[in-house]
Amino acid sequence: MRADLQHARRRLIVNADDFGFTPAVTAGILEAHAAGAVTSTSMMVRCPGWNDGVRRARATPTLGVGLHLNLLVGVPLAAVPSLTDARSGRFVPLATMVRRALLGRIDAGEVAAECEAQLAALADAGIPCTHIDSHRHVHALPVIRRAVAAVACRRGLPLRRPVESHFRAAGGLTSQIHRGLIGVAWRVTSFGAPRTRAADHFVGVSMQGSGGFAQQMAAAIESLAPGTTEFMVHPGRVDDALAAIDGYTWQRERELAALVSPVLIERLRRGDLALIGFGAL
Repeated sequence: MRADLQHARRRLIVNADDFGFTPAVTAGILEAHAAGAVTSTSMMVRCPGWNDGVRRARATPTLGVGLHLNLLVGVPLAAVPSLTDARSGRFVPLATMVRRALLGRIDAGEVAAECEAQLAALADAGIPCTHIDSHRHVHALPVIRRAVAAVACRRGLPLRRPVESHFRAAGGLTSQIHRGLIGVAWRVTSFGAPRTRAADHFVGVSMQGSGGFAQQMAAAIESLAPGTTEFMVHPGRVDDALAAIDGYTWQRERELAALVSPVLIERLRRGDLALIGFGAL
């Protein structure tokens, strides 16, 4: 096959989640973008790295920024009692959120209101939004899925489809269980959900936390299917702010090292695939 035809058939979005989580996470994402590996990112609103993230996003117009919808960390922007702890006013932990979703105790209107509020915060900060995904894939949960999909449709924004459709990574048992649960949740919640735009293929859950991240990513690139594939990655540096609120710490540094490695950068520049952002979908 001619190289130009292959280039046109296989497109790759490398999206770094958690921009604005903490300043160190943002710094790592920007390092991977400057190296030429990360083409897109998704931003968390009003987290410890928010102000720093806004400043740095504005200064980096080559990096597309989407909303990393946060329903788990800190406090909401809207009045959303079904998503928060009644005493603290903070979002409930993931396990509680899952339980409430399965029991039908989450209000879809509140989910939509919080999603809209976070999108408005990005807009008010002067950051155009290219797409929507979510922290810990909560938008795959019952009720939340439909509410977020409805917002994405109204806004004309792509919404991540977090189902690994064509790549079989040899990740650990934990990542494979996580991958399977997300896939089942997404398929179940697809019934009746508004149809949204997304990349044709998705890779990332099975690589997360893997000791062989670099090797798995290289293998995934070689096996790219025709169409557009989104790679979800979590590069970053580690600071005290991150260690205080998230367990995924040193693993971010390992992902960053793989993403800026000369071997990977050379592979991405070979010319047989197109590196794009969500704006090109």
